[in-house]
This record gives sequence, C-alpha cells and structure tokens, in this order.
Amino acid sequence: MKILKLLTFFVIVSGTIFARDNDTPAPVFPGNCLSYQITGPQVTFRCESEINVMLKLCSPGIIRFWYEQGEFSRQNESFAVVNDDIDNQLTWSVTEQESGYELYTTSLIIRIKKRPFQVRIYDKYQKLLLEDYGNEGFEKVSDTIICRKLLRDGENIYGLGEKSGKLNRRGGRYTMWNSDKPCYDINEDPLYKSIPFFISSAGYGIYFDNTYRSTFDFGASKQDCLTISAPGGEMICYFIYGPSMPQIIEKYMQLTGSPIMPPVWALGFSQCRGLLTNEQLTRDIAAGYRARRIPCDIIYQDIGWTNYLQDFNWRQGNYKDPAGMLSDLADNGFKVIVSQDPVISQNNTIQWKEADSMGYLVSDIRTGKAYDMPWPWGGNCGVVDFTNPAVAGWWGDYQQKAIRDGVKGFWTDMGEPAWSNTEDTDRLFMKHHLGMHNEIHNVYGHTWDKVVTEQFEKHNPGQRIFQMTRSAFAGMQRFTFGWSGDAGDGNDVTNGWKRLRYQIPLALSSGMSGIPFWSCDISGYCGDITDYEAMAELYVRWLQFGVFNPISRAHHEGNNAVEPWLFGPDAEEACTNAINTKYTLLPYIYSHARQTYDKGLPLMRPMVMAFPEDKETHNLDTQFMFGSDLLVAPVVHPNAHIAEVYLPEGEWASFNDPFTRYPGNQWIAYPVSLQTIPVFVKAGAVIPMMPVMQYIYEKPDAPVWFTVFPAANGNSSAMLYADDGESNDYKKDIYSTTGVKCSFRNHDIRLLFEKKDFNGGYNSGKRNTGVRIFTQNAPESVTLNGIKAKKLADTRLQESWYTGHNSAAWSYDKKNAILWIRFPETKDTSDITIKFSR
Repeated sequence: MKILKLLTFFVIVSGTIFARDNDTPAPVFPGNCLSYQITGPQVTFRCESEINVMLKLCSPGIIRFWYEQGEFSRQNESFAVVNDDIDNQLTWSVTEQESGYELYTTSLIIRIKKRPFQVRIYDKYQKLLLEDYGNEGFEKVSDTIICRKLLRDGENIYGLGEKSGKLNRRGGRYTMWNSDKPCYDINEDPLYKSIPFFISSAGYGIYFDNTYRSTFDFGASKQDCLTISAPGGEMICYFIYGPSMPQIIEKYMQLTGSPIMPPVWALGFSQCRGLLTNEQLTRDIAAGYRARRIPCDIIYQDIGWTNYLQDFNWRQGNYKDPAGMLSDLADNGFKVIVSQDPVISQNNTIQWKEADSMGYLVSDIRTGKAYDMPWPWGGNCGVVDFTNPAVAGWWGDYQQKAIRDGVKGFWTDMGEPAWSNTEDTDRLFMKHHLGMHNEIHNVYGHTWDKVVTEQFEKHNPGQRIFQMTRSAFAGMQRFTFGWSGDAGDGNDVTNGWKRLRYQIPLALSSGMSGIPFWSCDISGYCGDITDYEAMAELYVRWLQFGVFNPISRAHHEGNNAVEPWLFGPDAEEACTNAINTKYTLLPYIYSHARQTYDKGLPLMRPMVMAFPEDKETHNLDTQFMFGSDLLVAPVVHPNAHIAEVYLPEGEWASFNDPFTRYPGNQWIAYPVSLQTIPVFVKAGAVIPMMPVMQYIYEKPDAPVWFTVFPAANGNSSAMLYADDGESNDYKKDIYSTTGVKCSFRNHDIRLLFEKKDFNGGYNSGKRNTGVRIFTQNAPESVTLNGIKAKKLADTRLQESWYTGHNSAAWSYDKKNAILWIRFPETKDTSDITIKFSR
C-alpha cells in the first residue's frame, strides 16, 4: 500500500513537472536573415521569429549590437552610456552577397551569414576577432536573453570590475548583483559593484548595457563558449575594438564618461575606524599623526556621526563644537570626510514623515506604502528613491549642511542597498520611480552617487568633489571613486594574508574596468584586533600595499584602532617610511591622475597591460605597474625574507637601492625585511618627486625634483602636470605641464625641460625645480642653457630649496651618490647638460 501511494505521488509530481516544462516557452533564435535596412549610422537586419538585430556605428572602432524580438524599445535609457554618437558623421557601407553581407568601417570588417544569421567581426587586416557560437549567437527564452560567442584557444579575459579571484577570468562564471558581503572570501561572487565590461586578449572589449542580474560565463560551462545572459532587459552589447588594452579602455570611457579627478589632497594618506564618530577621538588621532611626524591629509567620520539616518546633523553628546573642530583640523592640514547611508530611519520621525509624504521612498508593491527595510543600525528604514528626480534637490539641501560646517566630502556606504543580496528575494517587491527592483538594484548606488556629486557641484560651484563609494555600476567614474569594502578575516584577523594577496587582482581588475581611483581598507577591516603585536606584520604589509593604491585609507570595524603607531616601534617605522614614499611621489601620482582623466588609464596597471607580448604577464596578478615607470610587488606572505618578482624586458633599478640593477625577462628572488616594499624603476626613467610634507600644500612653494635613474644610453621622457588641485578648472583644460626629454650618451646626460600653459595655465608661484640623479661619479660640469651652473656644498644647496630662486646651482652628495641640480621654475625652455670625465 505504501509503495502504491509513493508511486501515485511520484506520478502526480512528475506530471506537474512535465506540465510546467510543456508550458515553458520554446527558445527563440534569429534563424535566417530576411532583409536589411540602413538608416544613417544604423543598419537593421530582419530575421525569423520577429528577431531584429540593429548594428549602430558609434565610431570606427565601437559598434552597438541590439537584439530584440519585435520593435526596439527599452524601459529606461542607459544609466552608463553617455555618448554612443562619438562620430555622428558615419554611415554604413554594406555589400550584399548571395550568402551574406559585408559591412566596413575604417577599422573593422563585419561579415554576416544569412542562413542562419551569424556574425563574425574582423579587423581591417582580416584577422578574426570575435564570432557567434555557431547558430547560437542569440537566444531568447521568455524574458531571458542569451548571447554566445566562440572563445578561442589561448584567449584570455580580464575585467568585470571589482571581482574577486584571479585576474584572468577565463574559465570562470560571474554574476552581476551588487551584494553586501562582509569579510568576503578570496573567490566570493558577487560583491559590491557590477561593471558588465570585459577585455579580451584578442583585441576587443564588450560592454553589456543591461542592469538586471546578468551572468558572464567565460568557458566554465563549455570550454570554448563565452555566454552572457540576463533574466530581463535588453540584449545591447557594445563591441569595442582596441586592439591594445589602453585603447579599449579609452574607448570605453568615450562611451561611459571621463573619470573625475580627485582633489590633490585625496591622494595623500587617510585614517578611519568604524566608531570614529566623536570629536575628541578625532582631535586625538589628528594630534597623534602630527606629533609623530607621520603624513596624513584626511580623517573620516563613520556613519555614527549623525543623530539619525540620514539627517546630516552631528550626533549630540559626541560633538561639542563640530564646526570648531573642523576649523581647527583644517588649520592643521586635515580634511574631514563623513559617511552617508541611502536611507531614512523610522526613528527619525521628522525626516521620515517629510520623505514619506512627498513620495521620496521606495514603495512596496504589496502595500503601496514605503518599503520597510531592515538595516544594520538605526532601526528599520525607508529606502530613498534616487531615481525620482524630485529627490535630488531635497537630498542635496540636507547634505550641504555638513559642507557648510566645513566637511570636505562624502563616502557613500551601504548602497547595494545593504542586505539585498541574491538570497534576499523579498527586496524584489520594491518599486522605484524608474522601475522594479530587479532592474534598478544594480544601479541603485549609481543613482545615489550621481545625486551626491551633482548636488555638491550645484551648491559649491567650481569646487572639486571628494566622493568614494562601495556600491556602483558602469559609468561610476563620472561621479565617484571606489573602495573594496570589508575584505579581512572576521574570524581571525591575523589570518588575512590570502585576503591581502587577492586584493591585488581585485584592484587591477577594478582599474581596467572604469574604477581607476580606488582604495582597499588598510588592515582588511574585518575582525577584532586583540593582539596588536601579532597583527603588526600583516598590518604593515596591508599598508605597504595600500600606499600604492591611488587613494590610501586605514580603516577597521568597530572601535578597533588601526593608527600606525599602535603596532609597535618597528611597525611604526615601516609604516612611516611607506607613507613618506607616497608623499614624495605625489607629483608623479598626480601627473598620472590627469592621464586617467584624459584616457581612463588607471594608476595601478596589470603587467599584461604594460607588457602584452610577454606571456609571463598574462596570468601575473601579484605585482603591477604603478603609472608608466614603477613596478610594485607587495609582500603578501608572513615571515617573508624573499619576494619572487618578475621583471619584464629592459633594465630595472631597485627603487630602494638605485645602483642595484637587474636585466629583464627573468624572475628574481628579492631580499626583503619588514621595512621593504619591492619597487623597481625602468632604467632611464625620470620620476617627478618632492620633499616629504605632513600634508599636501603644507609648503606651497616646495620644489619638484625630477629624479633620474640613468641608463647607459638611450632616451626617455616624462611629463609633470599641475593645476590648482581643488577646483573643476581641469575640466576646462586650465593647467600647465612641464615636459622632460632625457638623453643618455656615453654616460653624459642631457635634460630638456619645456613648460606649456593651457588656457592661461596654472601659476604655481615662485619655486625652484630640482634634478636628482643617482650617480657614483661627480660630474665634470653642469650647464643650464649653455651657462655653467655654480657648484655649492651639498649642505648649502639643501638649505636653499625655498630660496635662491634666481640662479642655477649644483652639488654632489658623495655619501649617498646623488647629484643635485637646482634651477628656478621658468616658462622658458631649460636645457641642462651634465658631462662626466671619461
């Protein structure tokens, strides 16, 4: 009897399952191509099953592919793409043949097979770049859309933004769904940001313009198949031809917008902690940095600085005189950044009633009322609907209260919104002004960041914003910078070595995907620090990596203090030296920041980006180029005495010991101590540097030292960029540059300096320029524009950097083997020749 009942149950369940299978729509493919039509830069192919495929010629190297069943329409305009009419004078050239069509641009050839419809893309030399996966190039099943392309042997994939795991994505499967993942593991996915853009080693990139919970499969399911899918929205893919990685990134930025430049002080060092939410602690930390002569520019206040979420009022009892505190800190060189959350606490009755009555909160489609959102602190909240245009001015007025007090910017936290991970399906009942949550989720933080920046610029015209975010979408670079969230080991804070190691590929992937200004949380953020001595080595290695992030912030959860001096004298010394290094490199860093604005190139560059022909770099994700000339290989293992470093072609000098040279194309075992950051410089490089200051602008007339790492022969060049550092005039191209051309001939050195002003330029005031050359021999002569420079004792020259603006002089520091040359900054060309005795 029991057997009969079980069989009956099985038949019923099986029948139900099969009945559901029979109700599932059959997959739809384009089938055969029936006709085509050209309309300006667009050509539309009509296929079977009412599938239409539109190709838009955005520029000779960028093509938008849009697959649609029926007429072309979309729920919302792109949140990421700001310009796909990059060259609006273009039209298609189409040749029809019996078996298909050929389309031409000045960079590409597209061949389309008619029966069945199939796309192949070639460069102008007929090298195949990308093709459909057989007849499965596009598939639609109900609302689900799928695109499949052929992955070729040896093809590597990079990008997708802030994703964990290895740098090369080949063989992996990744999901786009912004998720709050505290203490995330080294292969955890998804994380906080969704950037559906990747780069192939075959010379192309793809941006998938879809905000739903999309999936990228790079050969995980089928080794030779690249699959992009989403449960809704449009199948709109931008094909971006490079062929180099920098060219692909630059074109991606043309589509999605240029990165904003940070204020120059944002590139210094900063301090935070979870309970850094009161005036006295803030003042104490500031005093600690200055007393110990450790450079620092920024102190953050975490979310507890407010009375309520998110009224932007200083917490009563925590701050006696917030405006006075901010003024005093500013006088000592500190800038204060405060946190925002995108919610209104129900305990915040005044602001809650205001927002609720005006319809500014995301609603629950089941009740029609504001969605009741659980929140990690402050009680249940209402989620602010930043897709509602009316919200922007209201929010901007609130946040401006803090700016009026003297706050210098914001970090936007919890914007996934938090506790809306894939398992939190109840959030899908949230309705935003622009659509349901399944469409808006991934761009929720993006719409918030847009409001924060645009309102800041509205209220503070001409002033450059500091805004750093945790949750974001493609195009975020127009509004904000990024940080990597809660990365350490919460169960055992001293066990975070692997978490540190895998921040490197995460940072590099972020940079090459439109998050060029980025920071980790130095210390890892997660876990209680109960033994500072046991944590000291790991903390030092976090910081030594972190100072080579564009933005450097020490931060930890709760009241776990992570100021450098807490980890013992050896750790403090190592951290101070590391931070000093960053401050000396500020001219180099800021000059590269302008490159980032112009072309999207990140400061932290994967080795494969800089040396794509070197196969050793294709999977190398433990080191990186910092700008164009510095190679950084952070120590990420405990008790290390040796660092394994790969040096590409050329000759390399140790940054720590410039006379130690290594030939390239080899792995080296580099000796390290706790004090060591393995950093290498290309031989012949010229690195603009400056003296250590306790904060940016401490000495506005500080000299710039062009530091030369000589080569035996050859040429090199460098560029120093300068603007006012705090306004938006850089967007108007108001700046100055100093170009340097350096030649090495039989150990003699010639440097040619040429200053250029753009749109009036930037006046840096009266200051000296310096040249610092590492050489074990004193020169025979130094001339400036053909006139011999005066030789001074080294101590006298070092004392004259802030004086002696009208003459050139040089000295030789025999002890440290450094040639110093001082000459006044001028708008004229400066020609320096250094001759050595034969």
